[in-house]
Amino acid sequence: MKPVISQESPLVLASTSRYRAELLGRLGAPFIALAPGVDEAAQPAESPANLAQRLALEKARAVHARQPGRWVLGSDQVASLDGAVLGKPGSRANALAQLRSFSGKAVVFYTAVALIGGDAVLTALDTTIVRFRTLSLAEIERYLDAEPAWDCAGAFKAEGLGITLFTAIESRDPTALIGLPLIAVRGLLAQAGFATP
Repeated sequence: MKPVISQESPLVLASTSRYRAELLGRLGAPFIALAPGVDEAAQPAESPANLAQRLALEKARAVHARQPGRWVLGSDQVASLDGAVLGKPGSRANALAQLRSFSGKAVVFYTAVALIGGDAVLTALDTTIVRFRTLSLAEIERYLDAEPAWDCAGAFKAEGLGITLFTAIESRDPTALIGLPLIAVRGLLAQAGFATP
């Protein structure tokens, strides 16, 4: 479903991510999207889950300060390998290095959401474990040739050919890995009084 963009909408997505906008559009609630302008650097000794939760909340608060009469949805996703935070690769070389380090291992993705309206603050966190099969360099290069995913946490698109890199995905919500856990978001929106199917 195409996102319903409406300047009169009571809902604001605090993100410029096209993936999050497409996902939120599936719920049918009209919204606008605004850049949160938040520094996404981790704080010293901050766990990956705490980083995702803090950034989702900071993004929602930053946009809510500019749009105080609306509900604002912030979200953030942090990937973690052996407890270390992984950033978006940004280049083919970094994507190749990330995927090589994932071979035969499990990567944990924490996807946090925060919905703010007035004095109300509603939050949720989804944890998804992606188990990678043993990958050869040639397989990784073929994947990156077919689907450059430099702007995605983990250097893959699970909704695309990235699925071929895994042995399993363990999650309560398949949309969380793409960037927005719609099961949790629908629940938060319902608490805020939004009607969704």
